[in-house]
Amino acid sequence: MRSGKIRGIPSGATSGRDEEVGCRDRGPRPVQRNRLKPYPYQGFWCILPLPDRTLRSCHPSQGATAVVERFRPIRFSRAGVRGLQVSATLSINDRVKELWAAGQNVYHLAFGESRFPVHPKIADALCRNVQKRCYLPAAGIPELRKAIAEHYGRVFDLDVAPDQVVTGPGSKSLIFATLQCLGEEIIIPQPSWVTYAPQVHLLGKPITWVPTYPESHYLVETDALQVALQESHHDMGNPEVLILNNPGNPTGTMRSPEQNQPLADFCREQELMVISDEIYARTAFTDIPFVSFGKYYPEGTVVMGGLSKDLSLGGWRFGVAVVPPTKGGRALATALTNIASNVWSCVAAPVQYAALVAYSGDSEVEEYVKLCARMHSIRTRYLYDLMVQLGVQCVEPSGAFYIFPCFDQWRDALHARGIHNDKELALHLLEKYEIAALPGSAFHAVRNFCLRISSSCIDLATDDQADALVAAFRDDPDPKRFIRNHHPRLQKVAERFGEFIEELKR
Repeated sequence: MRSGKIRGIPSGATSGRDEEVGCRDRGPRPVQRNRLKPYPYQGFWCILPLPDRTLRSCHPSQGATAVVERFRPIRFSRAGVRGLQVSATLSINDRVKELWAAGQNVYHLAFGESRFPVHPKIADALCRNVQKRCYLPAAGIPELRKAIAEHYGRVFDLDVAPDQVVTGPGSKSLIFATLQCLGEEIIIPQPSWVTYAPQVHLLGKPITWVPTYPESHYLVETDALQVALQESHHDMGNPEVLILNNPGNPTGTMRSPEQNQPLADFCREQELMVISDEIYARTAFTDIPFVSFGKYYPEGTVVMGGLSKDLSLGGWRFGVAVVPPTKGGRALATALTNIASNVWSCVAAPVQYAALVAYSGDSEVEEYVKLCARMHSIRTRYLYDLMVQLGVQCVEPSGAFYIFPCFDQWRDALHARGIHNDKELALHLLEKYEIAALPGSAFHAVRNFCLRISSSCIDLATDDQADALVAAFRDDPDPKRFIRNHHPRLQKVAERFGEFIEELKR
């Protein structure tokens, strides 16, 4: 209510005291007085609705007269908002921190936050520019957009002009803005990152799901996409948008160049727009090179990127959208810039100047990105190898820091223990084995009893641990010694999973 704050009872008030409070910006207004009874819960202030549609504000430990104001009930305008829940990944991270704060041990395999230290040159750039506090261009400062365009040419062999680049506070906001601009129907793979579907629901657009399976490494295939288009409204002439995530979250799998080409040809033939979320592009760790989908379908692909994963800057909130090099693409850049100017104004000024260093091609920063990718690889492959040794079905990861094991083969043993779905499986692992993981259903997985397991946080709970781990790897990059000598909790995870599988076999 803009008319003024609802004031409560001062801590020294006694029962029976009356107060009247006027509005700060519109002068005095009539208020209603209500005699309050003590509220049974102690220790916090509350605002409670009364039957006559007024509010009372008081400290629950006191029985006193409160000042109330008329209010209207909040009615949400969209069904998508009413049904929206907190992101599953952020929710589990908050829960693990609560358990840690309460003194409980939890092996955190549920959150996809890269925890390596900020590179000193980027940290120094942020500090040097901390006094830059003015609003900046909504799409990003010109020199940064130019540096990003050159980066995509240098690293990904994409021909990008600065006016194709739009920056935002994380790629999440740019994906949402792009979905706002494009498509009447959105095509999303199963499984996929937890945020795609909620964003589409917020926009009130329909979703067409494309199932993927471990036999095809959870990659979208043209046959399945053709079936999805037939089930959608494609024949009515409505444009569709396909979301791809490469390398993928939650599976860690990656499309090869040979797999990109036929899908690009199909999308071109069907006139599909593609949002290619490539936030994990520089965490790829196989012999097969990562190639941007924009290389194969430049006129129809919006490439998303940022600094959250390869440089561990998730909390700085910096993302990039690279639109197609066409007249329509530049119209999209204008639309995204207009949205930015009306929603978030601009990325924080110090962050933009720090990002300028990150995208400059500095040799030390580039080497650090590769170093972090190697550490992610060793830690993630350790978990993958563990699943293979335990006989758990798991597709081999190619990038990011996730594996996506399926425990369906122990369905009967799980049912015998009262575990009937992946949510109950995740809860069982947390309660009995102190392992935090996310159920596959949070990612709209087709199969039951799948879990997404992340290697990115384990043994990196503090900044000191992160600094020590990087220093140790620089001194001795041998994978086996790196795990054995510097990952005590990761090795404990292996023990706990072994105990869990033995439990299922009994």
